[in-house]
Amino acid sequence: MIKQNDQTKLLLSETIKKLMVNTPLEKLTVTDIVKEAGLTRQTFYRHFRDKYDLVNWCFDSLAQQCFYKMGVSLTLRDGLILKFNFIRNEKNFFMQAFRSKDYNSIEQHDYEFILKFYTEIIEKQLQRPLPENLRFILELYCHGSITMTVEWAVNGMEKSSETMADDLIDSLPPKLAQILLPVLR
Repeated sequence: MIKQNDQTKLLLSETIKKLMVNTPLEKLTVTDIVKEAGLTRQTFYRHFRDKYDLVNWCFDSLAQQCFYKMGVSLTLRDGLILKFNFIRNEKNFFMQAFRSKDYNSIEQHDYEFILKFYTEIIEKQLQRPLPENLRFILELYCHGSITMTVEWAVNGMEKSSETMADDLIDSLPPKLAQILLPVLR
């Protein structure tokens, strides 16, 4: 049974996706979203800080389907393919969302999410905090990974999800690959 709180978030999520088919995220207002959803601004702000927080919540549903299963029931490749298929299935939404360069953008949210995700795996494997040199390598990889994901999304998603996943795995620096790949296979 879906709670009222979750139903409202889902309604707002579907509404912003619908609006972003024809309107760039930057031009949408909270007023536009709540008017289309038949809700009040007060209801919106009870659930989200701003429209970017709503977009990031939509992204988090992707993360729950993909990343949290990596190393459990999915390999890294399978999880990335699932992520790219999810983005492709919501093409209009993600093309618009990834164009935003706001401080609270989905690009920044995705970067922070995957950095935390990989950091936790590495620290668990090493059984200690992430060493500074490895943190630098991981941050560099995560920035590159997100940049390429954004480029893929806003430029029409021409590569297949499988090719994107393979390219990102092939781009793993050796020091990260030797820690991550055995865990996420």
